[in-house]
Amino acid sequence: MKHSLRLSLLALLALAPAVQAADLLVDNVNGYTLDSHGKLQHFQALLVDQGKVVATGSHAELASRAGDAKVIDGHGKTLLPGLIDAHGHVLELGYARNSVDLVGTKSLGEALAKVKAYATAHPDAKWILGSGWNQEIWKLGRFPTAKELDTAVADRPVWLSRVDGHAGWANSAAIRLAAVDKASKDPGGGRIERDAGGNPAGVFVDGATALINAKVPPPTPQQKVAALDAALAEMASVGLTGVGDAGIDLANYELYRQYADQHKLTARIYAMILGTGDDFDTISKNGPLIGYGNDFLTVRTVKLFADGALGSRGAAMLAPYSDDPHNRGLLFLKPAELTADIGKALGKGYQVAIHAIGDHANREVLDSYAAAYKTHPDGIALRNRVEHAQIVSLEDIPRFVPLRLIASMQPTHATSDMNMAEDRIGHERIKGAYAWQRFLKQGTIVAGGSDFPVESPNPFYGLYSAITREDHAGQPPGGWYPDQDMTPAEALRAFTLDAAYAEHAEKTLGTLEPGKWADFILVDHDIFKDPASKIWNTKVLQTWVGGKQVYAAKD
Repeated sequence: MKHSLRLSLLALLALAPAVQAADLLVDNVNGYTLDSHGKLQHFQALLVDQGKVVATGSHAELASRAGDAKVIDGHGKTLLPGLIDAHGHVLELGYARNSVDLVGTKSLGEALAKVKAYATAHPDAKWILGSGWNQEIWKLGRFPTAKELDTAVADRPVWLSRVDGHAGWANSAAIRLAAVDKASKDPGGGRIERDAGGNPAGVFVDGATALINAKVPPPTPQQKVAALDAALAEMASVGLTGVGDAGIDLANYELYRQYADQHKLTARIYAMILGTGDDFDTISKNGPLIGYGNDFLTVRTVKLFADGALGSRGAAMLAPYSDDPHNRGLLFLKPAELTADIGKALGKGYQVAIHAIGDHANREVLDSYAAAYKTHPDGIALRNRVEHAQIVSLEDIPRFVPLRLIASMQPTHATSDMNMAEDRIGHERIKGAYAWQRFLKQGTIVAGGSDFPVESPNPFYGLYSAITREDHAGQPPGGWYPDQDMTPAEALRAFTLDAAYAEHAEKTLGTLEPGKWADFILVDHDIFKDPASKIWNTKVLQTWVGGKQVYAAKD
């Protein structure tokens, strides 16, 4: 009798779930993740050990396996994998927050008042710097002028980057300091806007911005640290656990290494080296930097530019702009030059990511990738990318497949540009613009991003735009060209698993599968069940990276 009882107890113990090594149990959550195939999974609890996922599952299952793990009560809130922005500009976000911020200004007068107020509050600043203006929102029908900016500040140089980063607005003091006058020629890949007399009017487009930038004092080490701290804090507050930083120099690289060494990064940075010049030569001496500091820093990509932006009519188009018949935009490099740059990066084992907005630029990029693969055939396996892929000829979209290119796209660009995009390029060309479903249906990976600070870093703005193609007021009802919108699962995948894939990191990031890093967020809305109109104002309650909390919302 005793023998049979002992056998029965042993049998029951064998059936009982084993207590596993775990140091954190996040319980009582409305959890969602994708699996490695992109299928949506639902769970009630998340078990973590040493910063990595042990399991997701039901409360009963994981509570019995948690042992002495610390328990976090999610109070029924929605838990999602940490969101990844495939294309942002980290230090530029910090600089924007620490300078004149013109994002959202509704008129020229409002912008000028902000510039004046900032200058008054910073009497010792030798230059007044800022960003975020958009003449389309102001309904000017033209670019602003230096004379208008002089009415706000005339005693010091002022230099303000357009919202897309592809044009700048200078006052007269800045133009004089740069020695730009009527005789100055437009530089390659750039344009000086001029008045009726041929004098510089105040706005410099794309390559011409270098004329003013050359005179702007570089940020001090203290300013760089302040910018990075501000950016990391804001990123954590909106639920970003990873960012593809689309263009760093040697100084940024060294700062990131320093922060990684000091365990000060609160988001995983996937940094792209800007160009194939001296900084690339220095950074790449020992080859790509992969998974540095517990996967907090990876530098294995080169960022190149093919053209400018649509809002400043610098995007390179195959035919003239519909609203500017003498302008086709600006190509930055000749095809042979772009091919050579691609080849140099591929030859050292670096992924290539190329900014291309207009249909001409996108075609040049496709042609140059094809040409570079002929001399670097192994380069096709590096998951090369087209950043923005914003306006692509319908006949060119299928070419992404044999070239195995990733479309790194920013959903909020569509809803920000819809007030002017069709005016710029007309009804026919718009069919290949912001064409997310055209890419998805052919099997192209679409990595979601924002291009912050061009757009808000808040990824829920991007999810909302991807799903609804409406602005925050719900306009236009039903969405702008809604045949190209994404399902909620597709949108989440773009900002998680596919953004991770674009970083060669889908085996460690992007989902909450066992063995992956426990990067996750708790939020107050269920993007799969709540009305879509609520998505953009989702509030992040907690952000966790590698099983450690890096943000908690104030009550």
